[in-house]
Amino acid sequence: MGIGSLDITPTLAIPDDELVERFVRASGAGGQNVNKVSTAVELRFDLAHSPSLPEPVRERLLAKRDRRITDDGVLIIDAQRFRTQERNRQDARERLAAFIATGLVAPKKRVATKPSRAAKARRLDNKRERSQIKRGRSQKNQWE
Repeated sequence: MGIGSLDITPTLAIPDDELVERFVRASGAGGQNVNKVSTAVELRFDLAHSPSLPEPVRERLLAKRDRRITDDGVLIIDAQRFRTQERNRQDARERLAAFIATGLVAPKKRVATKPSRAAKARRLDNKRERSQIKRGRSQKNQWE
C-alpha cells in the first residue's frame, strides 16, 4: 500500500512502526562471521493490539496454536537462514506476511451429510460377505 509498510494484500498493510526488529547473532555453525556479526533477525508483531488488522483476521490468527505466539498475543519470528542481515530481515517480513495471509480466508463451514440408503446397504452387504469368508475359514480349520 505504501512506503514504510509491509503489504499483505492490496487492501491490507502493516505499518513499519508496528513491527519491532532486533538484530542478534545467529546460532549454529558459521565460523568467524557468525561470532562477530549480528545477522539474525527477531521480528516481533503485536497481533492482539494491532490497529491495522481487521478483527476477524486477528481472532483467527490468535486462535491458531502456533508456538511463535506468546501469551500476550505477540508473534515472534526468528530469521537466520541467510548470511546477510538484510536478507534475513526480508525473510522475516515475508514469513510474517505469509502468516497473516493464512488468517485472511475464513474456513468453510462443514455441512453435515448422511450416507445414502444405497451406501448403507452396500456397507452392510460387504460386512456380511467378509463375515461369511471369515466364518468359512474357522470351519475349515476344524476339519484339518
